[in-house]
Formats: sequence, structure tokens, C-alpha cells
Amino acid sequence: MKVVSKQRNSRMCMICGLDNEYGLRAPFYNMEDKSVMTLFKYREQHQSYPGRVHGGLITAMLDEMGLRALWAKEGKEEKWGVTFALDTKYRKPVPYDVELIGKGIIIKETSKFFITESSIMDKQGNVLANGTIKYIKLDKDKINDNMSEHEEMCYLVDDGVKEINFEEANK
Repeated sequence: MKVVSKQRNSRMCMICGLDNEYGLRAPFYNMEDKSVMTLFKYREQHQSYPGRVHGGLITAMLDEMGLRALWAKEGKEEKWGVTFALDTKYRKPVPYDVELIGKGIIIKETSKFFITESSIMDKQGNVLANGTIKYIKLDKDKINDNMSEHEEMCYLVDDGVKEINFEEANK
């Protein structure tokens, strides 16, 4: 699937923060079908049991893709929201040190809310975890008093990714 544009990365977010030494530093892309996708790897520091990623970090990635799905649909990072419900399904163990694919897409939207479906897949398209996330739309100033004066989403690094391809297996 073709990449339309790249989204910004933040400074310190656990999922996308480029200055967070413990984070994933995941890039996110607006796709031609109005979804958001990412190519990323968890690291050994993100484990629960040896060889498996901690469930909280799996859920955090699903949540991140949910908000970013709104940005992908809009084509810009102007609208914001906060999570009010999240239902995660852990389908298979999620490994670290392996490139994974994440995808999030809006499935319902009103003037005040939006609902997304997000998934983490291996390169063969096997769904390892997925979730349905519900958000309340809020201005970023209502989310955090410091958001306007603090430039957190400050990095836009062109990495040359033009397409993300994977098998559509075991959906």
C-alpha cells in the first residue's frame, strides 16, 4: 500500500519519541486508504517473559495508532483526543527484535467521539494483537495546559518509505 505522507514524531513519547532512550521511536505514515501504518521493532528492554513483549507496551502501540488514525484520515495533525475505552485482544505472542507492522483506521466518527481499530502484525500478515479504541475529541489545550507552548511533536524526518507491503493472512 502506498504511503501518502509521514506523520511527526515527538520528543519523549514512549511509542514515537525520538529523544526517549527507552521508547520505540516508531515512525507513522498516512496511507492511501486513510489508515495509519508503522514499521517498528520492540527491543529486549520491552519484554515481559523472555522472548515476548509486555502486554502494556502492546496496548500502548495500539492506542497510539488509534489517535494517529484520526490524523491519517484528516491528513494533518490538528485534531486531538483522549482515550476513554480500549479493548485489547492478545492473539499470539509478540516478539521483540523482529520488524512488525502496525495499522490503525477509523471505523466510526461523530463530532465529539471517534472509534478506531488497530492491529499489530508480523510481516506475513498474521495478527498478533488488535484492539478497538474509543476516544473523546478534545482540543490539545484542554488535554494539557502546556501543549500549546511546548513543542512536543517537533520531528518530521524523511526516511524514504514510500510503500508498506505485507501479506493479508489470518485476519
